Parts: sequence; structure tokens; C-alpha cells
Amino acid sequence: QVQLVESGGGLVQAGGSLRLSCAASGCTSSSYAMVWFLQPPGKEREFVAVIKWRGGTTDYADSVKGRFAISRDNAKNTVYLQMNSLKPEDTAVYYCAADLSWSADPGTYDYWGQGTQVTVSS
Repeated sequence: QVQLVESGGGLVQAGGSLRLSCAASGCTSSSYAMVWFLQPPGKEREFVAVIKWRGGTTDYADSVKGRFAISRDNAKNTVYLQMNSLKPEDTAVYYCAADLSWSADPGTYDYWGQGTQVTVSS
């Protein structure tokens, strides 16, 4: 059974930084596409960033390119999301997801973490 546990959320001022972590168990994260999604209050879940399989290719939503960076520590089976230059509109619950196939559609993922709240004050 794949389990994902996020951590690292919190309250930060605009322009600040946070690093989210997603610890995976029951799978080898390097064999999966590991994806971050966000869900603002009252809105749908949206793709943020992905790191794919063994090669580690990454991709980002246009809204976070140049500000966020996804990375993976295979020894720790953990994926990170470094978030810099945060904006109030980044405020959301951030979720980690995993699947053998990559997709920006959250409906295709079977494995999810519980989410971590990120709040950016202006």
C-alpha cells in the first residue's frame, strides 16, 4: 500500500519561502511520477509540478515556473517542493500524489497524501 505524507506547510509573508516534503512508503518513489497539486479554498485541485520516474524530468505549471522547484531524494524516498517568492495567490492546501503514469489531471491519481496548508499573507 502506497502512503504519502506531506509536511512543511505554514504561514509566510509574501516574498518568502517554504519547502514542502512528501515522504513515500510502500513504493519506490523513483519508479513513480511524483506530483504536487494545490487546491485553493472553494476551487478545484490544480497541477503544480511533477518529477518523473528514474530520469527525474521535471515540469511546472506556468504560474510557478521560475519560483518553485521540485526535487527528489531517492535514498530518503522523499520528494520536495521548494517554493520561493511566494504570493498570496499561492495560498492553498498542497497535496502530493503518485502514479506510474504522469498526468496533470488529478482525477487519474490513486495515491494521495493528506495535504499541507500553505498560507501567504500580503
